[in-house]
Amino acid sequence: METTIKFSRNDPAKFFRTLNKRVNTYFKDNNIKRTGNWKLYLKAIIMFSIYLVPYFLFLTLDMPGWLQLLLTILMGVGMAGIGMNVMHDGNHDSFSSKKWVNKLMGSSIYILAGNVYNWQVQHNVLHHTYTNIHGHDEDMDAGRVLRFSKHGKWHKMHKFQQYYSILLYGLLTFNWAITTDFFQMKRYMKRKLSYGKLQSPMKQWSTLVITKLIYLSMWIVLPLIIIDLPWWKILLGFFIMHYVAGVILSVIFQLAHMVEDAHMPLPDETGTMKNTWAIHQLFTTVNFSTKNKIMNWFSGGLNHQVEHHIFPHISHVHYTKISKIVKETAQEFNLPYHEYKTTRKAIVAHFNHLREMGMKPTVAA
Repeated sequence: METTIKFSRNDPAKFFRTLNKRVNTYFKDNNIKRTGNWKLYLKAIIMFSIYLVPYFLFLTLDMPGWLQLLLTILMGVGMAGIGMNVMHDGNHDSFSSKKWVNKLMGSSIYILAGNVYNWQVQHNVLHHTYTNIHGHDEDMDAGRVLRFSKHGKWHKMHKFQQYYSILLYGLLTFNWAITTDFFQMKRYMKRKLSYGKLQSPMKQWSTLVITKLIYLSMWIVLPLIIIDLPWWKILLGFFIMHYVAGVILSVIFQLAHMVEDAHMPLPDETGTMKNTWAIHQLFTTVNFSTKNKIMNWFSGGLNHQVEHHIFPHISHVHYTKISKIVKETAQEFNLPYHEYKTTRKAIVAHFNHLREMGMKPTVAA
């Protein structure tokens, strides 16, 4: 992590300059903003409703156990929906042309058990800059339990990771709520990482502790006081909600980078990558199921990861339109444009990748 990564500046054919000009022309000719529109705002209302309406029903109505379980699962779906469609665009400054709206929507991560500072550093800074570079992109780091890259250390347990990985994926947001944010903040503060101006450690730690207390009060303490249910059922419901959201978010994120077609290059001995940053994104990122209207709507454009990684400040509601420009330009410059036609094929490619990474590496002669 201490190595400084530099991307090549050698792009004699000027791929990114050409692509950027064409995308800018698209927005100018159609007289539309690069940020969200009424479709995104309506979707935000729907996602918040899916997440919060069941919560208020829990607090106010007496209902049978089977309905409580269904609503708990529904909240998990809404939780993932807010993360992918609202929080994600907000923290990329692409939800709205107004800064305060982006900040507000980005702050929705606090009701998802996360933290704005940590998420922006891990996602905007480390993942988007060093995509699929082992030791720098923290999205590739799953500790000892999962091995996503051939550059990672192999352990015997990895032989079975294609089977047990899905069980761990569901713990993503639950870990946010309990431990991950504290470890991340300590690590990022020590390295003085930030997305934008670095705030004082006191302010960041205070925000983290206060928002965690409010979150746990909202989702655990208040239900314990109001709802006539045993404490273990409320804690179980809290866990189920997070588990559903964790599985959805983890799988969708993994299908874009941890698949057979995604490259995982390393820098040379000087810390320089082979390609420019934009071309690097084409090699390390994969689209999937881009013709599926349901996936396009629910995933917040995360199935259009190629477009998102090259243009992270463009709202996902425009990805379907600009994807044709990106694909044609990449092909024109003889560059890859990886995509799986269906979600099923992407899932198969992900678990094939896990199986391959779980094999014991052969020792060079």
